[in-house]
Amino acid sequence: MLRLISPRGVQCNRSGFLHNEVPARFDSQKPVQEEPVRPDHSEAVEEPEGSQSKQTFDKPLTLNYQKVEKPERKPTVREWPPQVATNSVVTWCGESVVRVKVNQDLLGIGRLIQPERITLGGCAATEEDAEAHVLTFESELHGCGSELTMTEDVLIYTFTLVYEPKPLANTSIVKTSAAMVDIECHYLRNHDVSSNALKPTWIPYTSNMVAEELLYFSLRLMTPSNHYYLGDIINMEASVMPYHHVPLRVFVDRCVATLAPDVHTVPRYSFIEDHGCLVDAKLTGSSSQFLSRSQDDKIQFQLESFRFQPQKDSQQLYITCHLKATAASSPIDAENKACSFTDGWKAAGGDDQVCGCCDSSCAASKARDLDRDSGRYLRWEGEATLGPIIVQE
Repeated sequence: MLRLISPRGVQCNRSGFLHNEVPARFDSQKPVQEEPVRPDHSEAVEEPEGSQSKQTFDKPLTLNYQKVEKPERKPTVREWPPQVATNSVVTWCGESVVRVKVNQDLLGIGRLIQPERITLGGCAATEEDAEAHVLTFESELHGCGSELTMTEDVLIYTFTLVYEPKPLANTSIVKTSAAMVDIECHYLRNHDVSSNALKPTWIPYTSNMVAEELLYFSLRLMTPSNHYYLGDIINMEASVMPYHHVPLRVFVDRCVATLAPDVHTVPRYSFIEDHGCLVDAKLTGSSSQFLSRSQDDKIQFQLESFRFQPQKDSQQLYITCHLKATAASSPIDAENKACSFTDGWKAAGGDDQVCGCCDSSCAASKARDLDRDSGRYLRWEGEATLGPIIVQE
């Protein structure tokens, strides 16, 4: 006869099935009930054939469950495509012009932009390839709102390609984002004149000009941002860069503000007239003025920001100035001056009497005309455009 040995804490009931009895130390919080007297089965119970053997345990069974950590759920981050596709703009910088080719799928999302919604510094595309969906912009280096920056070794012309989406038909919504791309043309500063040198914008008043009299005029903002609120002061600087030349003095002859780079568009506002009379302060009561010179080849001036009617949330302004340069040794006179109106006309340099013609007309003197005809008087002129300047309320 076989005798069934039950594990400690495990007993067989009368029917031969195992019965778990949890040790008392696990039920310390419950009152111990007296176990009813069970008959002693001293005789062994014969195990059925094929049954498993029973294993004895010296200690009560303790079940441990592995803690399953809930996986951390990371938020889904959608990576948007770059604002402008890297291969959608190609630039060629020539001797005196810049050419920019733009893929109409500018943003790289499979949506073609409308040609009239993209400009190079306010200038429209000069050519459109309908089959290849490519727009071409071409401009002279000093055109289309370019900015000239000069370092010791390099001339940098910067253009801005601007895309402004148009709301969908009969709605006020747009499906694409606005985009701006800065385009730069770098040129080594040549100190000699050759067929590969940059060609300046200058108009000599004598016929015996020599190569060493190569000049560059520039007009730039004095602040890193081109965004202004209505009534802010816009600080600008005009300068001339001579090469192998006698010291020069630069003047702002006249300036016009427009909504486009073309100086002949309307509306337009002339705020410097008559060979250097800054009339904005007299016309509007603003604080616009020329500042005192620190260098002869540079002149700084301030213009109180404004906007054309009808009013919009913001406007893009372009400022085009006609600049002049004379020898620094030449006297300041009615034709070459920088006059501001502050309780009367005052000169930024020289005698205030040179500003006396700002209320009438500052015509050239007969003596100066004779000097010019004889070739003894040297003067250079050029135009520079600054923009876009963003003005908002």
